[in-house]
Amino acid sequence: MNIGQAAAASGISAKMIRYYESIGLIDSATRTDAGYRVYGDKELHTLRFVRRARDLGFSVEQMHELLALWRDRDRASADVKRVALSHVEGLERKAAELQQMADTLRHLAEHCKGNNRPECPIIEELGGVSVTHEGRSEVR
Repeated sequence: MNIGQAAAASGISAKMIRYYESIGLIDSATRTDAGYRVYGDKELHTLRFVRRARDLGFSVEQMHELLALWRDRDRASADVKRVALSHVEGLERKAAELQQMADTLRHLAEHCKGNNRPECPIIEELGGVSVTHEGRSEVR
C-alpha cells in the first residue's frame, strides 16, 4: 500500500509518517523504482502501535523506547511497566497543573464584574497585578 493508504489505515497522517521516518521513530519504508513508499502489514502494525501510544500521550522519546521494548521479545515486562508508570506520573502532574490554572481563572472570573467598565481582574492578573480574595488589586 502507498503512504496515503497507510495513513488512512493507521490514523496517522502521511506528513506525520514522513516525520516519524525522518527522526528514526519508524523504519523507512521500502520504495518502488519510481521512488514511492510501500507499506506492508508489518509497517502498518507499527504505525498503529505508534498511533495508540500517541493517543495515550506518550512523547516521541517514550514511543521510541516502547517500540524498542515491543520489538525485543526478551524484554522484561517490568521495563514496559516502568515507562508506563513514569508517563502516568507526568500525566497526573499535568492534570494538577491544569486544575490549578482552571481554579485561578475561575477565581478571577468570579471577581470580574462583567460590565461595561474597563476594570477587569483577569486582565490585571495577566498584566502583573494580583487580585486579592477581597477583590482589591495589588501590584506584584
